[in-house]
Order: sequence, then structure tokens, then C-alpha cells
Amino acid sequence: MRLPLGIRGRLALAPVGDALAPHWGALLALALFLVAGLAVLDDYGVTRDESYHRGVFLSKLTQIQGGTASIPTEHDNFYGGVFQFPLLFAEGAFGFRDARDVYLSRHLITHLFFLAGGLFAYLLALRLFGARLLALSATALLLLHPRLYAHSFFNAQDSPFVVAFVIALFLAHRAFRRETLAAFVLLGVGVGLLANLRIMGVVLLAAVPALRAMDFALARGWAERRRVLLTTGGFALGGALTIYALLPYLWENPLRRAGEWWTNLADHPTILVELFRGTSYRSADFPPEYLPFWFSISSPPFALMLGGVGAAAIFVAAARAPRAALRNGRLRFWALTAVCFAAPVFVVVLLDANMYTGWRHMHFLWAPFALLGAFGLRFLASAARRLHLRAAAYGIAGAGFAAAVVSMALVHPNQHVYFNFLVDRAAPDHLRWQYVTDYWGHSMRQGLEWIASDAPPPQTPPPAATARPTESLLLENALMLPESERERLAGATPFDVVPSGPRASWSRSARETHRVEAYGSTLWTFESRDDLREVYDAVRGREPMTEGAFDVYRVDGALALVMEPCAPGIIESEQSVAILRAFPVDPGDLPEWRRGRAFEPRVLPLRHYGAYFDGKCVASLPLPAYPIADFELAGLPELPDAADAQEKARRAREEGRLLARAAHRAAYDVYLTDGELAYVNDACDPAETAHPFHLNVYPEQVSDLPDERREQGYERFHFEFLSHGAFADGDCVAFFPLPDYPVAAVRTGQSDAEGGDLWLAEFWIDPERRLAESAAGASGDPVARGAFDVYLADGALVYVKEPCGQADTEARFFLHITPERVSDLPEDRRARGFDNLDFAFFPNGALFDGKCAARAALPDYAVASIRTGQHDGGGEIWSAEFGVGR
Repeated sequence: MRLPLGIRGRLALAPVGDALAPHWGALLALALFLVAGLAVLDDYGVTRDESYHRGVFLSKLTQIQGGTASIPTEHDNFYGGVFQFPLLFAEGAFGFRDARDVYLSRHLITHLFFLAGGLFAYLLALRLFGARLLALSATALLLLHPRLYAHSFFNAQDSPFVVAFVIALFLAHRAFRRETLAAFVLLGVGVGLLANLRIMGVVLLAAVPALRAMDFALARGWAERRRVLLTTGGFALGGALTIYALLPYLWENPLRRAGEWWTNLADHPTILVELFRGTSYRSADFPPEYLPFWFSISSPPFALMLGGVGAAAIFVAAARAPRAALRNGRLRFWALTAVCFAAPVFVVVLLDANMYTGWRHMHFLWAPFALLGAFGLRFLASAARRLHLRAAAYGIAGAGFAAAVVSMALVHPNQHVYFNFLVDRAAPDHLRWQYVTDYWGHSMRQGLEWIASDAPPPQTPPPAATARPTESLLLENALMLPESERERLAGATPFDVVPSGPRASWSRSARETHRVEAYGSTLWTFESRDDLREVYDAVRGREPMTEGAFDVYRVDGALALVMEPCAPGIIESEQSVAILRAFPVDPGDLPEWRRGRAFEPRVLPLRHYGAYFDGKCVASLPLPAYPIADFELAGLPELPDAADAQEKARRAREEGRLLARAAHRAAYDVYLTDGELAYVNDACDPAETAHPFHLNVYPEQVSDLPDERREQGYERFHFEFLSHGAFADGDCVAFFPLPDYPVAAVRTGQSDAEGGDLWLAEFWIDPERRLAESAAGASGDPVARGAFDVYLADGALVYVKEPCGQADTEARFFLHITPERVSDLPEDRRARGFDNLDFAFFPNGALFDGKCAARAALPDYAVASIRTGQHDGGGEIWSAEFGVGR
């Protein structure tokens, strides 16, 4: 009898349901974790490293696809992309473009992978214990670590490594149980993927062969030894090939670069200064207890207790039965787990490896430690002879798990700064003055949400001068807000953001509007800058104490600095700092260690103490609270003298040569005068001076260039208005000296924040002469006619057009050369059969007085035929093909 389709489907799924039924507790727990994760997904911001590493791997992906992109630092070549690339592929597959969608998708995928780690912890513990409750406790110990839980959303480097370590331990247990070649090859692949994420994956890459060496020594007979050798070779081959295949940096010279890979990642070359127990250390100079101490104060206490008991019990069991611990069995796997936890700690301490920002690079230690904690729970339960004592042990563990959940909920969404009761969390700002807290910066988002909720609706469109924030990490977090909140943020009063950690003891001038806290300690302070308008109103019309680029006034226990007109870059640049030396009336007011110098110096970044508005830069530098007799102010940025700049701009207009006229109001006229380029804008907005200038200089002789620039044919310069510009009688003017070699042509302009051109101008220094040189030999009949007439002259092609305009020169020229002998072509061109010598009109041609000409040299081999013309994004504009036969 045939059953109805619905009944047949239910019967087919019945075995699956029967298999899953015993594990309902684990399935329910993981489902609850998933629901909780989805509920809080939008509570986490973007971190400093998250946006940086996304940019790094976008560049790597561009390189792999054959494009050109630069990697920020050489060190970034050592990072593998086994997890980062799938995140980028997911962005592309779902068409995410908005920053909010991009980062939410990354957070979701990273967290789902973290939950997969909980599943593998359950499966591994179930095989080890044969008890579902203990297996579930291993999952809970792994997932309920507050710091790891927060990192499971925004840390796409360390969090996946924790999960990969759990999976590698699962594969190791499976391989040693099955003793098959396939199982060990799969383990090798898993360990290779692990090492691709973080270099510390080599812990298992070394531990597994060491255990196999023991198996070889203890094997009975050649057949067993041969199996050990075969499976070990499969493991080594699988691991080595996986590491090699997934890390392009190794491809060129595997052995040498593998050494560089280990050296750079095992002891990270970056040096930071970090607060640890109230003292600032360089990251290479931390005391030996740095890692153990951080591990102890930032992990749940009950988990530390269980893990410690488990590790001690395994050590005692191994000491009592050393032969059993050496042979392939459950006890040996537990010994391997303990080694995977303890060995990296000893290596880091003994080698004095470079560490910083807590123990995030060592978060993977929690994977074996969670398993040790489950073992400790089993040991305590087994040691309790009576049933009610065993129940009490499980009850205390349950209470510990509940306490972890409560702790995470109370500090949400800042679980990444979790500290346990082993340090003082009650004293206000105690943690802030003792330890690094929100190094990542994700909690900036909470301050932005508060500001957006308190801000008035923006104008339409919101004025550019009040669109805040401008710092990159703040901007990333602002883009994570819903669109309605982003719009309100654009209309907010300009504000400043102060990081956690020790600051100057002097009061700041800005008014605090919001504070992001955890455990009563400040993570970030958001301060309004609108009071600086009041500072400006208070000093307007008064005589300054000193005059200069900044006029300096004394106002209410502070020094007021005013520059008008001003460029916003002067305030916002990281290089703009004021060095203030205050001499007290009573030297006894100085800190004891300062009294030998008789003054107290402070380095005050203007971006923290100042603001730009309405074409003015205003800063308020707080003086110390004690009476001062005198002060000195140094280090302030200065623009070129306005009077000198005005005179140079006048001479440029009247005596210089106009090389390029401004394309629009925000662009500059460019003059050549006294060996330098003068940029003049008589209708400039000071806010626009924040955009950097770029300049390509093409020499008359390529040999005049530095050796490393000769292949590209020009020298490139960048400069800021801040260092080369001035405000002169309502004009914005900037000056840049040309190199001392003869210059043929120049391409210059300004770039926006994304690197695009705000305006661009390109010109020959002597276009009339250049036109004549380019057109030399263009006599007689052309070899081809088109939009340009093409002449063959002196081993070159000459392209001539009259009348001619700028639009005619903007399309790129293509030039395909077919040789008489294919063997004359470069090797990479021979299969195609022709040489590609495409070129742009500039700097290969010149336009002057309605006529233009370009010149392209032919190769020195015998040419059979030529195909040439111009093309744009839509296809060919014109083309011509002709034989040469020379």
C-alpha cells in the first residue's frame, strides 16, 4: 500500500528526529543562544581592527583577481584570509553596499561561526565523557565567556580562531580514535586552516607529530609502525599543503618566507604603549605575569575554578599512570588538551613575546580550558559520593553559569571590557586608571546614539560644516546607525571624543554631554564644542596677549587661541599640537618630579581642545588650577605669512604664466612663477582647504628622475594647504616649488576623502614647442586617416588633428603592433600575436592654439602591420589599420 506523500515524508524524517531527541538540551541551548545573538546583533559597533582588516583583505582580493592594490604594511601579508575572504564574498553575493549592511552581515556570520564552535565543543565533550549534561557544560563554558561573546560579533580574527581550535581538537580526537590515513589528512587540513587564521595554530602542528612519535616508539611490530608513519605523513602533507595553498605570501619562496611568517607573527613587530596595573608599559616590556594575570581577571571565576580543578586532576592522573598517559587513549587526549592550554602560556612567558590589548591574541586558550572545566566538573561530581552532594556540585555549576549570564546582561553591550571580582570594580574609574579597556572602540556607537537621540532634526540638506564626526572610526560607527539616526547626527553640534585611560590632570574646556561607562569606569567621553563659540564672542574686539597665526587671549583660567580666517585642517590635523609650559608662582605646586625644571609642560592636541566654525579656528587650552607666574606657548601650526602670500599671488597673476584656468569655483587657477606653481582661488571656502593637493611632474629627460621613478616616467608629490597655503585678502593661495630639473609637463589637482578628483588640470610647461616636437615629421600623405591623421616618421607614429579641442584628447589611444616574426614579441604576447602599446594623449601629446599632435615610438623589431585608433568606455571612437613592411 502506498502511503500519502506527507506521511512518507514524516516517516523518512523519523530516524533524524530519533537521533536528535537525546540531544534536546544542547539543541535548545544553541537555539536560545541564536535567538539572543539575533536580538543583540545591532547593538555592537565597528572596531578599529575590523574596518582596517576589511580594507586589507579587499586589497588582497583585488590583487588575486589581477588588479592593482597596495597592502597597508608588509606585515599584513602574513595574515591568511580563510575567514576574511568568505565575509567579503558574502558582501558581494548579497549586494551589500551600505556600511551598516556590510558590518551587520560580518557580525552575523562571525557570531554564527562562534555558535558552531559551541556545537563542536558539545560533540567533542560527548565523545570524551559519554554524558550529555557534561557535554552541555563544555558548550556553556565556551560560549558564556563575556569577553569572547562580545568578540564573537566584531572580531573576525581571534573569534574564528577560537572556534577553529575547538574543531581541530575534535578532528584530533577523531583521528587518534580511527587511526586511518583519511582521518589524519583531514586533521592536517584542519590544522592548516587553523594556522592560516593565527600562527599559534602550529601548537597542534607540533603536538600531533610528537604524539605520533610516541606511538611509533610504543608500537608492536612493523605493520603498526608503518601505519603510524603513513598517517603522520598524511597529516604533515595535508597541513603543509593547506598552509601553502591559502597563504599567497609563501608561494614565491616557501622555506624562507615560512621563517619570516613565524618570526613576524609569533612576536608581533608592532609596539604600543598600554596601561597595565596603573603603569604604562611598552608592549615589548610587560612583566612576565601579563598574560596569566589578564586571563585571571577577565574570565568568569567559577569557570577558572573548574578549569583549574580539571587541569590538576589530569596532571595527577597522568602522574599516577604515566604509561597510560603516553599510550593512545582518553587520558592522553586530555593530556594533549592540557598541553594545548599550558604550552602557549609558557612559550609566551619564556620567550617574552610581544603582547598587548589584554589577551585577545590568546583567546584560543579558552577552547582547551573550557574542556578542562568540564573535566573539572566531572571530577567534582565523581568525588561527591552521595547523590545530594553530586547534585549540589551541578547546582553550583548552574549558579555559576547563571551568574555569567547576569554579568553579561548587566554590562551589555560592553562585555568585551568584562572584569571579575578579582579586581576592584566598585571604585569610580578605577579600571580606567589601571587597565586598557575599550581599545577596540566599538562602544563609540553608544555615544553616537545618545547624541543622535538628543540632536535637533537636521536642516535640509545638513550643512557640511556641522556634519560630524570626521575621524574614521567615529565615521564607521556613525554609518552603523539606522538612517534616521544618521540624519539627526548630521545636524548635531560639533563634538569631541575623549578616549579612556589617563589624561592630563588639567580640566578641559569642552562641556561633557555624554559618557559611555562600564563598571562605573569611563570608556569614552563625548564633549560638546559649542562653548567655543562663546569663547570667541568673549575675546572678539579685545587686544590679544600675543599676535601671530593664532592670536592668544587669557580667558577664565584658560588660553583662548583664535585664527581667522582658518582652514579646518589646522584644527583637525593630528600634527597640530600646542606645547604649553606653565611656570607656577610657588614651585611647590608642581609635581615632585617636575620641580627640577621649574615648569610643567603639556602637549595639547588642537583637535581635542579646538573647533572650526564659520571660517574660524578657536581653541581653549586650560591652564593648571594653581597660580602661574608666566607661560610659554610653542609648537602651534603656522600658515605662510598672509602679506607675503598676497604679494606672491599678485606677481603670479601679473608676471607669471597662466598654465590652467579653474574648472569651477572650488578649483584653482594655476600659474608658473619664479620656479614654482602658484594655486590661486579668489572665491574659496576655507572648509574646502582640507582637501589635499596632488602633483605629477614629467621631466624633459627621464634620466633626471630618481632611479625608482624612471620606469613610471614621472615624480609624484602630495601636499596640504595647511603647510603650503595662506588666506590673502579673501583669496586662498598655495605655492609648491618645482624640482630643479627641466620640467616638461604637469598634472595636478585636489582629491576628496575617497581619493577621487575634485578637480584636475594637466598642461605642458611650453605647449607651443611641445606641439612642434610632437608633430615633427608629419609631412606628406598620412598612412591613415580618421579623427586623427596618422603619419609614419623616424620610427614613430605621429597623430595630428586640426581643429582640435580638449575633448579630442581625453579618449585613450590604442596601438596594436603585428611583427614580421612572432618570436620578436615579448613572451607574454606571443600567443596573442601582436604587441599592445596603448597610451594616453597626455603626456605623449600637446594641445595648443586649436591644434593637437601626439607621438608614439614604434618598437625596434620589424613591423608588418599596425592597428590604431581611440576608444572610451563605450567602445571604439575611430580606428585605422595599415601595413608597414619595414
